[in-house]
Amino acid sequence: MKEFRCDAPVAPSLLVCFPAVGTLAGMISVIRESERNFESAVRAVRDRLRGGGVTGGGESGLDVAAAVREILADIAARGDDAVVAHERRLDQVGESFTAADIRVPAARIRQAHGDVAKDDPDFLALMRRVAANIREYQQAILQSDPPPLRRGGRTLGVRYTPVSAVGVYVPGGRALYPSTVLMTVVPAQVAGVERIAMASPPTTAGDIHPMVLAIAHELGVDEVYRVGGAVAVGALAYGTASVAPVDKIVGPGNAFVAEAKRQVMGRVGIDSIAGPSEVLIVADETASPAFVAADMLAQAEHDPGSAVLVTTSGALADAVLAALAERVSALSRRDAIAAALRAYSAIFVVKDLARACEIANDFATEHLQIQTADDERTLKMIRHAGAIFVGPHTPVPLGDYYAGPSHVLPTGSTARFFSALSCNDFRKASSVIAYDRASLLADAADVADFATREGLTAHAAAVRIRKPETRNPKSETNSK
Repeated sequence: MKEFRCDAPVAPSLLVCFPAVGTLAGMISVIRESERNFESAVRAVRDRLRGGGVTGGGESGLDVAAAVREILADIAARGDDAVVAHERRLDQVGESFTAADIRVPAARIRQAHGDVAKDDPDFLALMRRVAANIREYQQAILQSDPPPLRRGGRTLGVRYTPVSAVGVYVPGGRALYPSTVLMTVVPAQVAGVERIAMASPPTTAGDIHPMVLAIAHELGVDEVYRVGGAVAVGALAYGTASVAPVDKIVGPGNAFVAEAKRQVMGRVGIDSIAGPSEVLIVADETASPAFVAADMLAQAEHDPGSAVLVTTSGALADAVLAALAERVSALSRRDAIAAALRAYSAIFVVKDLARACEIANDFATEHLQIQTADDERTLKMIRHAGAIFVGPHTPVPLGDYYAGPSHVLPTGSTARFFSALSCNDFRKASSVIAYDRASLLADAADVADFATREGLTAHAAAVRIRKPETRNPKSETNSK
């Protein structure tokens, strides 16, 4: 059992207790705008999510930044030897794990695909349908070079070109996420990335789950590494004898993965700092309590996860509480869910939808759901969210698995400045500037004046040397 703590200063009178679930009594706070401490309670929940306070028991109390810094420095210095040592220690693969085991042989990837095709052909068929949905969506949103802006003899444009090499991280551990392979690899392929390397933690038996390998083979990815956590991020960023370095690293993970991505950012690109899963639901009196409760439980299930409801209806808040208490005991991860509801979740009752959306924008959550009488009007008030799910018939799992947008999303309020992963994250823009001679001469004085005022006389000279009175006549003749 993971241990969780709730440090948010919420008055005991605002806590509602569920029936005991196993050895853990779950609690979720109901905070009404009329309460004196409403604003401080909202900030406390927001700051806990924004500050990276959502952690599993294995991460609680650790200096994650220091541990990651040590791992990364070791990999940069010792390469494969460091990767092997940390894998033996952290993923408990045993002393038999060597540098030769870091990369999964192509034959093993093909074998896993064959085994899954034989044992579970329905899964492969489902995977192909999902891949098609993702590919269609990503192709629809792919940025293309716009027509250039022309001002006389000046041509100003932009070129979008793909990143050359990308590392995708696929989490393992408590839960298996083969969907992450699809949600990272397919957008990269649509963008035109030439080299895609995949890393995923090995099991204690020393292998990656065959379902993950089967999807990799189906998508044409044959560069797969049995490396997990910060070790994988370090190997992909710095490179070793067995792992060629990449230009960008994407994919979700635990606190160690997120911190490792933060520390290597700049040496390589990253998608975002993706931490534990979270949802904020904006709802009014028309929402279904059963739907809202189910959606909250789905995110709390992530162990850890956060589920926040902001509603204009006190009656809905009470009904959702009843539905949560009724449903949680029947779920397979009920202990972890109850802990997440107690420590990282809340129900806020506010005066109107404008206030609800103000809170939603302040939280800037990974998943945002809208279940109101006028969803389109509510949507217009939302500015910050990783992915927005509109209407009562759009639960988050549609985005997690099937609809088409990637489920790799910014968390911890970083949707204020990060975006959902898409094909466009695997492309970068290059400005294109082309002047003819007359346009240069027309703008030369202004450019030289600006450069001179900044004290950059060589900049000014690079412009002035191209003016007719400063050019060498012989060079002019030769150029003709």
